[in-house]
Amino acid sequence: MLSYRHAFHAGNHADVLKHMIAIQLMRYFGQKETPTMYIDTHAGAGIYALDTGYAAKNAEYANGIAKLWDRKDLPAPLKEYVDLVKALNPSGKMRYYPGSPYCADRALRPQDRIRLFELHPSDAKILEDNFRKLEQGAAASGQRPAVRGKRVMVEKGDGFTGLKALLPPPSRRGLVLIDPPYEVKEDYRRVRDTLVDALGRFPTGTYAVWYPVLQRMESRQMPEKLMRLPAQDWLNVTLSIRTPTPDGFGLHSSGMFILNPPWTLEPMLREVLPYLVSALGEDEGASFTLEVGEGGTPGKVRQPMAREVAAPMRDSRPGAGKAGSPQRPVQRTNPLGKAARPGSPSAPRRTAGTGKPPRSR
Repeated sequence: MLSYRHAFHAGNHADVLKHMIAIQLMRYFGQKETPTMYIDTHAGAGIYALDTGYAAKNAEYANGIAKLWDRKDLPAPLKEYVDLVKALNPSGKMRYYPGSPYCADRALRPQDRIRLFELHPSDAKILEDNFRKLEQGAAASGQRPAVRGKRVMVEKGDGFTGLKALLPPPSRRGLVLIDPPYEVKEDYRRVRDTLVDALGRFPTGTYAVWYPVLQRMESRQMPEKLMRLPAQDWLNVTLSIRTPTPDGFGLHSSGMFILNPPWTLEPMLREVLPYLVSALGEDEGASFTLEVGEGGTPGKVRQPMAREVAAPMRDSRPGAGKAGSPQRPVQRTNPLGKAARPGSPSAPRRTAGTGKPPRSR
C-alpha cells in the first residue's frame, strides 16, 4: 500500500516510544569499537515539518513529543531523546520532528553504517534529499568521513525483501528496525516471515519491531507469534495513553517487540515507562506493560506470574485533570488467583513497575 504517509502521525505517542527505545539500542551498540550496521526497512521521509503539511492536519504530536518538550524532570533516556529532537530545532520552537533515519544518523558513530529502505516514491525522494543536505552541510563545515565507503545508503524499494541481501552484516553486529504501516493484514504476516528468514541468516542480530495495539485479530496475535521465534531472548513493551474508543478507531496504544535485546533495556524501561504513563496519559486507561522471556517458548518467562498495570491517578485538586495538568502515577496490582498453566493462552506474562530490582543477565 502506497497511501500511507507517516507525516500524519509524526511525533505522536507511538513515535515517542519507538524512537526513545531505538536511540537507546543504538547507544548500546556504540559501546564496542566494532562497527554496527543499522537497517531500517520502512524509513519514511527522515524529517517531518510539524507546523505545515500532513503533520499539521491532525497534530498528533500534541499527544507525544509536545508533552515532553518543556519538562525539566525527564529521566535520562527520555532527555537524550528530547535533546536530539531539540537539536533539530535550534530556534527553540518545535517545528521539525526527526524520523528513525535521522535519529540513527545522530545516535550512531561515523564508522557505523546506515541502510534505509522506503517504498513510497515521494517519501523515498524526500529521504534522499534530506540526507544529501545533511552530507552537504557536513562537507561545508569541514567534516570528512571517518572511514571509506558511503555511511548512509537509501534504497527505494521493499524493505522486507531488501533486508535479505544485507544479512549478516560484515561486522556481525547489527540492529534492524521493522515498522511497516500495517494498513493491510499482509504486513503482520510479512513481519513474522521476514524475521524467520533474518534469524536464519543472522541469529545474533537485534531486531526491533514496532506494532500498533488494535482490536483486529492480527494485532492481538502479533506478540504471541513473535515470542515463538528462535531468538535467544525477547522483550515486549506496550504503552497506552487512553481507554480505547467503543468503535475501535484511533491509535491509543502501541508496542515494541525486540528480539535479542541488550540486557540494559529492561531496567531502563522499568524506570521510564511509569513516567511516560504519567506524562502522556489522558485518562484512567493509560498504562504500560513489560514482558521478557526466552525465544521459542511463549510460556517460559522470567517475570513473576502476575499482571500489574501502571496507570495515572487523577488528582482531586481544583483544576487538576485538565489538559496539560500533571498527574500522579499509581500502580494497581490485580491478583490472578489460580495460576494458569505456563504456555497456555491464559498464562499471564505482562508486568509493569513491580518495584523489584531487575534480574541481571
